[in-house]
Amino acid sequence: MTAPVSYGDVTHEYRAARSEAGRVDGLYELVWFGGADAVSFLESLLSQNIEAQPPGTVRRSFLLEPRGHITALLWVLRGEDRVGLLTDAGYGQVVADTLARYRIRVDVDIELDGRPLVTVVGPQSPLVEGWSEEDGVLTAGIPLAGNRRSVTTADPDLPKVGTLAWTAVRVEAGDPVMGVDVDSDTMPHETGLVPQSVDFTKGCFLGQELVARVDSRGGNAPRKLMGVIVTTNVIPPAGAEIVKGDKVVGKLTSPAESLTLRSPVGLSLLRREVEAGDALVIRWEGGEATAAAAELPMVG
Repeated sequence: MTAPVSYGDVTHEYRAARSEAGRVDGLYELVWFGGADAVSFLESLLSQNIEAQPPGTVRRSFLLEPRGHITALLWVLRGEDRVGLLTDAGYGQVVADTLARYRIRVDVDIELDGRPLVTVVGPQSPLVEGWSEEDGVLTAGIPLAGNRRSVTTADPDLPKVGTLAWTAVRVEAGDPVMGVDVDSDTMPHETGLVPQSVDFTKGCFLGQELVARVDSRGGNAPRKLMGVIVTTNVIPPAGAEIVKGDKVVGKLTSPAESLTLRSPVGLSLLRREVEAGDALVIRWEGGEATAAAAELPMVG
């Protein structure tokens, strides 16, 4: 079940996720890969070094298109005899179907985990390192800048957090969502996640040519995922144009209200000439707001 926009008190929900502990339903999906060739199969396709990843650990990765753009953002749950790929809601089947196309003469089973996943977030929530599954309950830690976050198949008795409050906390941390903040036109280096997601010491993987070429040129991509702090007391709509001077430099994604920064915030893939602190104007039909670009994370 996906969390609603709010359970009735956005401020309480935000404080639970930012300062205490809360739960958000329906943010992620999990796909399992088993069989004798599962590890070597994924090693040849994903940007992370699966073979060198110790069992029980969790690491970021990309699933890329052959041309090097992003198909899905992933967390890799390395097991002894299977590997789980945790991805944003709505992309589990995409990951399964995309990788199944490369399953030729290999012993690999692909299965979507149908259990509901609950995200536990907040500095007072349990610190979970790596992942484990005991008595049928899976728990995996997935780091979030300035906070704690884990995913579980349990049903924790915690305050429920809606998507409005969760988006604010996520945006403060600079954590993008596939299909919202990044998409199939996004290059890995534009996300800021390459250091955690790509192992340049491994062999070939899907889309490696573009990633290696950009990295060899200093990682200078056309755009960069940045924070946007709105300095006018209004929350602009998603998709609003962001202008620097007389030039459109990006579009606003994931607009939300940050109680910590006491300002509306958002994310944007901004052109690389934009620097932190630059004055911006956000424009949409019937409205306009001033803003400033910010490095991520915006809240440590």
